[in-house]
Amino acid sequence: MSPRSPAEAKCPICRRPTLAAFAPFCSPRCQDRDLLNWLGDGYALPGDPVDPDDIGLDKREGQD
Repeated sequence: MSPRSPAEAKCPICRRPTLAAFAPFCSPRCQDRDLLNWLGDGYALPGDPVDPDDIGLDKREGQD
């Protein structure tokens, strides 16, 4: 399977053809929608929930 050329690529938000200035999106509107999905937890990886208090803690801390 050959990689898609930029002319064939579709915007992941609205599926319109992408524009090089906004790649991989078609417009600043779709770029903004994607960013809002990330900031609003619209995208998530499967897995167990993490306690916010544990984020960024190194398990080795306090073992001096």
